[in-house]
Amino acid sequence: MREIVVLSGKGGTGKTTLTGMFATLGYPAVLADADVDAANLHIILEPLVLETEPFSGGRQPVVDEEKCTRCGVCTELCRFDAIHDGTVDEIACEGCGVCFHACPVGAVEMEDVVNGQLYTCSTRYGPFVYAELGIAQENSGKLVVRVKQRARALAEQEGKEYLVVDGPPGIGCPVIASLAGADLALVVTEPTPAGLHDLDRLLGAARHFEVRTAVCINKADLDARLANDIENYCRAQGVPFAGRIPFAREVVASLVARRPVTGDGAGEAARAMRDVWQRTLALL
Repeated sequence: MREIVVLSGKGGTGKTTLTGMFATLGYPAVLADADVDAANLHIILEPLVLETEPFSGGRQPVVDEEKCTRCGVCTELCRFDAIHDGTVDEIACEGCGVCFHACPVGAVEMEDVVNGQLYTCSTRYGPFVYAELGIAQENSGKLVVRVKQRARALAEQEGKEYLVVDGPPGIGCPVIASLAGADLALVVTEPTPAGLHDLDRLLGAARHFEVRTAVCINKADLDARLANDIENYCRAQGVPFAGRIPFAREVVASLVARRPVTGDGAGEAARAMRDVWQRTLALL
C-alpha cells in the first residue's frame, strides 16, 4: 500500500478539490481527511457513516467536593488561573496535572476528555475515514495520527493499493503528523507571492522529515509569470513538478453542488487534474 498526502502552505489552495478528483478516477484506494480542525472532504464525497469512535487526546482535573478542604494550594500553583474554590474552569484548564499532584488530601482526579469524533465511512468511491475536533479542543496532531492509523488498517484489511490523505494546511503539528509514514507529499500551491513563500516553508518541513514531494500549481493561469517562477523554483530545488491546473468556474460549480470535480463540464481543469495525478502516481 502506497500513501500519498496532499498538502499546502495555506488553506484554500485546492487540496480537497484535487483529492476529490482522485476519488473519481477509480483507483483501489482508501481516502482520508486529516484536516481535523476543518474537515470538508466529506461534504463532496457524501459518505455513509458506518462507525463512530470518540477521541480522547487529553485529561482534565475533577475535584471531589467532599474531600476538598478549600486549602487553596491548587489555586496558588495553577499557572493558568483555571481552578478556584474547588471549581475547574474547563476552558482555561490546560490539563497539566499540577493540581492533581499537589493536592494534599487527594481531592483531585484526572479524567479523560472527549476532544472529537472519528468516522469510518463508505462512499460510492470506496472507504473513507475522517474526524472532527471538538470546539475549542486541542491535540489535533494526535487525532490526525488516529485518522491515519484507522485508514491504514482499513487499506490493509481491504487490500487497497493506495491511501490518499487530504492533509491540513501550514507546517504545524497536524501537518507533521500527516507527513509521518507517507511515501509522497503532493503539495498544492497557487501563483502568488504568498503561495511561493508558503511552498518554500512546506518543502523545508517535508525535507526535514525526509518525505519525498511533488508540486502542482492550482489556478495557474491567474498569474503566468509567477507560475513560471514557481516551476523554475521547483526545478532548482530538485522537486518534481506535477503540472498546472487552470482556473475554471465549472470547478466552483461542482463544489457548490457538493460533488467532486469530474470530466463532465469541467473540461481543461479536470483533464489537468487527472494529468497531475498520473504524474504523481508515476513517482511512487
